[in-house]
Amino acid sequence: MTDGRASLAVENGLVLHGRAVGAAGERAGDLVFNTSMTGYHEILTDPSYAGQTVVMTYPLIGNYGVPEEDAESGGAWPEAFVMKEMSSLPSNQRSQGSLSDWLRKHGVVAIEGVDTRRLTKLIRTAGSLRCVVSTVDHDEDSLVKKARAALATDGRDLASAVSCRESYAWNEAYDASYPNWVRAASGKRHRVVAFDYGIKRNILRSLVHAGFDVTVVPAWTKASDVLALDPAGIFLSNGPGDPAAVKPAIDTLSDLIGKRPIFGICLGHQILSIVFGAKTHKMPFGHHGANHPVRDLVTGKVEITAQNHSFAVDPKSLPADVELTHINLNDHTVEGMRHKKAPVFSVQYHPEAAPGPLDSSHLFTRFRELIG
Repeated sequence: MTDGRASLAVENGLVLHGRAVGAAGERAGDLVFNTSMTGYHEILTDPSYAGQTVVMTYPLIGNYGVPEEDAESGGAWPEAFVMKEMSSLPSNQRSQGSLSDWLRKHGVVAIEGVDTRRLTKLIRTAGSLRCVVSTVDHDEDSLVKKARAALATDGRDLASAVSCRESYAWNEAYDASYPNWVRAASGKRHRVVAFDYGIKRNILRSLVHAGFDVTVVPAWTKASDVLALDPAGIFLSNGPGDPAAVKPAIDTLSDLIGKRPIFGICLGHQILSIVFGAKTHKMPFGHHGANHPVRDLVTGKVEITAQNHSFAVDPKSLPADVELTHINLNDHTVEGMRHKKAPVFSVQYHPEAAPGPLDSSHLFTRFRELIG
């Protein structure tokens, strides 16, 4: 099903025209591509995509509809969604509606019928670019000007924008149909505090599955308020934007290192590195997909991982008391680290893998073992 025209303009001057298949309107932000073949619903509901327009490299999107139980949050976060072709007749017993209807319901501007291969090659060649997607303006000069005026994710604390407003307890685990990727923990349960920088529901389910009682707190929560909850451990979630801009989290973690075991992923990993004294930088086109190979330097094993980040840790800036534990086999970027003295470790990718492989789910068990 189509609904009129849509246009996409990139700051370098490229303009593509296609069909509108989502909400009416106009949205702008960083242009990124995602290489996942499935999981578009999880991608759309991942808060880590705030500030970004997502191009799907797989050519047919929407063919299995929208199973609402797969949502990673209660909202839609990409600025806009770009597809080669969208299926208007989903076929799956779990589907509760079509992708086009879902996009309209959640206010996501979306376009199909454009050359996504060309866009992907452009991003890989030119690096990070801003864009605008519009269903109301199709003048090419106007659109390019808007793309060049769009806000990039550099220097923006988007984690505080997508975080929960108040603390809450999470106790939902996987249902019986979920693959038994790691046997559910038995025995004593431990309380952990999870910082919400843009946390996904399957991360919370993974923590519960691993034997934790979880209290989720906003990104700006102070160290004293966290310690008042007397947690056994602290978890730092994924999230969008520039880690160096999340000043409240950096200040808080500076006061928590060494006081409780800490496990960080994605944005949490980057924020930890800054607290340790390392530096982060924006990548040319980031890692967005469910097929990134990562080598565990401790075990020597290679895991296929799900990733979504546009910033990375500078390996040359890691201080002497921080050990590099994982590297990306595609571009050798930092994928994991641990502190040599404090009980702290982190990875750049999403070990709960929603969507994605299950190779790294054991990290939640490692966190539990670190706590004891």
